[in-house]
This record gives sequence, structure tokens and C-alpha cells, in this order.
Amino acid sequence: MIVKRKPKIGILGIMQKLYDKTYPNIVETQSNYVKEVINELKDVADFKFTKPARDRKDLEEIIEDYNNDKELDGIMIMMLTYSPGQRIVPALKKNNLPIMLANIQPLPSVTQEWNMEHLTYNQGIHGAQDNMNAIVRLGINCPVVTGNWKEEEFKNFVKDWALAAQAAKALKRTRIAVVGRMPGMGDITFDSSALLKKLGVEVVDESMGKIYSYLEKVTKEEIEKVKAENAKNFEIDPNIKEDQYNFAAKFQVAIEKFLKDGEYDGFSIYFDSVKDDGRFEQLPMMAASNLMAKGYGYGAEGDALAATAVIVGHILGEVGHFTEMYAMDFERDSVFMSHMGEGNWKVARKDKPIKLIDRFLGIGDLNNPPTVVFNVQPGEGTIVSLAPICEGNFRLVISKGEVIDSEDYPNVEMPYFHFKPDNGVRKSMTEWLKNGGTHHQCFNIGNTTRRWELFAEMVGIECVSV
Repeated sequence: MIVKRKPKIGILGIMQKLYDKTYPNIVETQSNYVKEVINELKDVADFKFTKPARDRKDLEEIIEDYNNDKELDGIMIMMLTYSPGQRIVPALKKNNLPIMLANIQPLPSVTQEWNMEHLTYNQGIHGAQDNMNAIVRLGINCPVVTGNWKEEEFKNFVKDWALAAQAAKALKRTRIAVVGRMPGMGDITFDSSALLKKLGVEVVDESMGKIYSYLEKVTKEEIEKVKAENAKNFEIDPNIKEDQYNFAAKFQVAIEKFLKDGEYDGFSIYFDSVKDDGRFEQLPMMAASNLMAKGYGYGAEGDALAATAVIVGHILGEVGHFTEMYAMDFERDSVFMSHMGEGNWKVARKDKPIKLIDRFLGIGDLNNPPTVVFNVQPGEGTIVSLAPICEGNFRLVISKGEVIDSEDYPNVEMPYFHFKPDNGVRKSMTEWLKNGGTHHQCFNIGNTTRRWELFAEMVGIECVSV
């Protein structure tokens, strides 16, 4: 389960001892500059800064310390003066954290009042060039942002990069539980060993029998607690039968305990696995929605890649929401988005109630599963597919656009929304298909494109915007 927190970033401030004799206070002055930058970015991330790195030994010690810090998500490099680029090479060869170069300086403008002291304190650009040349020659991915450190553009880039670093690190310890897969569904089929090698995500095949062992132990108090939470969040349909509602709550408790005990961050349960077991009364529609809202990843029909994408979406965006493209609407230049009944209700419209309804569902041939229904909040949005491609590789396919303020659809008993791609539905969907974008996706409120692109760079997979 993803618990939202600010990323934590180590600051690698680089300078050298060449200027100590001329400017005895230079270390203190430039250290204070780093602290000012950290203070300016305090809403973006938490930071760790020990001391400036003034020689090769310092660089190796600081980077080793940062790599041993289990809480750190990445390293932001700042040039405090010029420093020779070759000094950083041995340290970076042992580094396992994402790095980024902030090409900034203490003062934003050169004025007539400047002297050699000002030039010395603000000369980071040519040190950045030397050090980045060394990093490029090492073949290390290192995003660069150039700008005034007090401007929003700089802060936004650091935030996007820090969240991407946090997501990349989180995946290295991510576990996905899969219970059955829909036969013949091609775009959920992939080499799970390749996913483990590339992203660090472990996919584990589990059984309904294990979940049933938890179901048997659920207490009445635990069922009532779920129902009390639902009462706070949803408008409850009075037509829901009490025994079916109780089972839905019981199923949710069982799945959550199963996930916690197995240290799983996401899951996918194929509906026929539930039906064929013979001991379950309904499909876990309510459980999928509520557990996504708690921070778990989810993908339908055995789709571990979609569950992985939703986990990343929880980190990069406000929350991740599981969805798929149901139909195109050429009049609105949009795609109608929905799925069988699972959705993260934290992306719902704020001006309308979220409903928990009694819902007939023929799929699975079981009792009516109480289902969460809502329309998504209008505004900017991002849809992402984690697609398997040839030779064990993966590709992110991204479409940025707008959630249209549409009317209600009383006969659509599932979460839904109209998504209008910025590139238009014709071009966007054509390019989506040509790039192998899958039919299950993660949705984020807002424009999270750059965060997904930075994440893709960090983990070494291709990224295409359509």
C-alpha cells in the first residue's frame, strides 16, 4: 500500500578548496546558500545536507552516506563553485540513487556592483558543464534544470523529479498479488521476470483459497466498521440487501488482511477465479474501489501491469485511478472511460454524491455486488498505460487531456467520465494503438506528464506521448 509522504532528497553541493585562502568564509557562505535553497523548496520535499563536497574523498563519503540512508529517494547536485568533473566519477560509479543537476546560482543577475567575489560565488555554470560531461560519458541518466531557484518553474521541476525518484524507488520493493488471469487477454501477458529486473516489481500468483481463509475469520465488528466508513463517504442505496452488503464488507476486510500479511502493494483478481472457487457470493467490486482509495494498486482480470501503473499513479499524482477506454465520442472529440465497477472514488466530482448502489452484474454469475458509482472531477487529466512490448521491454504510453464536464449517465452503473485528449481523439487513439497502448490504464487528475516521463527515464523504459 502506498502511504503518501514528501520525497526525501540528498543535496550534493560541490566546490573545491582552491578559493579558501582568498575567501576564508566561502564554505560557510555557500553552505548557507544551500540552506536557503532547501528552505525555498521545503513544501516540495524533505532534504538532507551534511556538508559541501570539496574533494574526491568528500564526494565518495557523501554519496556513500546517501546510498546507505534508507529514507532517501534521490540526490540533487548543486555546483557551489567550479570543481573538476573527474572527481565525481568514482563516487557515481557506486551510486544507486537517481540523480539530478540543479543548474542554479545564488544571484539571478550580473550587475555593475559585481566583483571577483561575486563571480566566484556564482560560477557554478562552468563547473556544471565539466561535471555533466563526466556524467554523460559515464552513461548515467541525469536530468538537468536551469533557472532561478526562487521561481515556480524551478520548484515545479524539482517536485516532479523528486516524485519520480520516489516512485522509482518504491517499485524496487513492490509486490503484486495476482489471482487468475483472463485467458487470451494479450496485453496483460508479459514476462514477470523482466518486470522484476526492469522495475523491481515482484508479481506473485496467489489463490482464492488463501483469501477464503481470511474471509472465514472476519468479525461482525470489522464488517460494521467498513459499513460505517462507507456511510461517511457514500450515498447508500436502500435497495442493497443486507446480506449482500455484509458479504461485500467481509470480502473487503479479507482481501485487505491478505494484502497486508503478504506485504502486497497491489492486486488483481480475475472474476472467473472468484466464481470457479464456489465459496464466494459476489465479485469484490466495492473492495477494489475502497482499497484503491486507501492506496493499493489495482488492475482487473489479472492485469499486474495496470496494478503497477496505479501504484506509480498514487505517487506521481494525487491518487491513481484504474480505468479503461470504453467507446469514442466523435461529437465531443472524447473517449468514454469506465470499467466493470472498480474505481478510485477519490477522483470523483466534488459537487455530487458518490453512490454505493445495488447493481446486477451478469459477469461472474454471482449475487449483486454493491458497486461504487461516480463521475470524475472535470479538469485537466492524464491517462497512462504501462505496455509490454517486444523482448521483455516496456513502454509508457501517455495521453494528456481534459475531463469534460458531462451530464450524468443513470444507466451506467460504474465509475465513468469523458476524456478529451489534447491531440484530439482521432490522432491520439491512432497513435495509442500504433504504440501498443493497453486497454487498461491509470488516470491522474491534473497534468502529470513530466513526472511520468522523468520516471520512465529513471527506470530505463521508453515513453511516448500521444
